[in-house]
Amino acid sequence: MAEVFLRRLSRWQAEQQRESVANLYVEAYRGRAGAEYSDRQGFLRRFEHDVQQPDFDMVVADSAGLVGCLYGYRAARDSDWWAGFRGILPAGIEEQTASGRVFLLSELMVAPAQRGAGIATRMRTLLLTRHTADVVVAVIKQHDTQGREVLQAWDWTKLGEFDPAKEGWLRPPSPLP
Repeated sequence: MAEVFLRRLSRWQAEQQRESVANLYVEAYRGRAGAEYSDRQGFLRRFEHDVQQPDFDMVVADSAGLVGCLYGYRAARDSDWWAGFRGILPAGIEEQTASGRVFLLSELMVAPAQRGAGIATRMRTLLLTRHTADVVVAVIKQHDTQGREVLQAWDWTKLGEFDPAKEGWLRPPSPLP
């Protein structure tokens, strides 16, 4: 297997790479047959929104082409992503969300041929080096078995459920190794 290099992208660089990132999205999340176009277009709409968010941060993995991508942004308590949250936040988390200290992992994708090689963990470590003091949350679809397995392997805990059909996961409070 060829060596995989990680690099952090600025907002401008991320926007320049949007087509390559969308291609990776389609490869990583092959949906039902024939849905690639709508899946890609939906991803591009979400990406366009996310890249404009405060403190947007992105890491990509490259091995003679894009093989992984992880990005997120600082999410205010009153932002869209909290809409539909069902449950009660623990007191410490509530305080940090009220002060705008939540970093939302918005998207993680690794090409199928590269999975299991630790690329996602390496990207997470690099991305979160700038966000170690924040509450870090990932929101995934309830049927995202692979996403849940990755978060559980990282020792994240389920924070709660969101409408429609999503669940939030919380990074453990201890710093990353």
